[in-house]
Amino acid sequence: MIRLLVADDHAILRDGIKQLVSGTSDIEVVAEAANGEEIRDCLDRNNFDLILLDLSMPGIDGVELIAQLKSHWPGLPILVFSGHIETGMAVVAIKAGASGYVTKDSSPATLLQAIRKVASGGQFMDPEIAEQVVFGMLKPQQSLPHMRLSRRELEIFLLLAKGNSVNAIAERLSISNKTVSSHKTHLMVKMNLSSNANLVHYALEHRLIHY
Repeated sequence: MIRLLVADDHAILRDGIKQLVSGTSDIEVVAEAANGEEIRDCLDRNNFDLILLDLSMPGIDGVELIAQLKSHWPGLPILVFSGHIETGMAVVAIKAGASGYVTKDSSPATLLQAIRKVASGGQFMDPEIAEQVVFGMLKPQQSLPHMRLSRRELEIFLLLAKGNSVNAIAERLSISNKTVSSHKTHLMVKMNLSSNANLVHYALEHRLIHY
């Protein structure tokens, strides 16, 4: 039996997942959480085979939460179940330590397949996002610079591309403005970008963000 921790701040979605897995014989929702603190409390009190994790809960940034959870519970697989359909966000989540990424637009059958595969030690990527990533890598070299970024640099790149200021990013990630500015400088150099407009254009061109 796959013991599942469902972490999402929307009760309706958690109820929907419980209803979905109730029709299976091998998956059970053992606990629910609505934020990072509740996740840690659950992990301190119970054993799980998988965390099904939303990236956009209140409190700590979702990607940073993945990194922290993997630091304290390295053997526990994390499957991201997110409303973010950007390939860039999926790459960031995987770099942070997630073993799989499924969008909330996926079919119930796809979600169940992902849960079973990741819980058994495998990896899973939403088919549509996987296709975008693969074909993006097969494009000419000018589409590849973002793949050289570190997890943190890519995360900041995506936030900048969505119009967030340095101050807003620093507050969201709980790091200093100076640190964000330093990462921004490094990623701009790595990607050979000269302005924020170039950065946004790149992200849109390669479908790393959607407007």
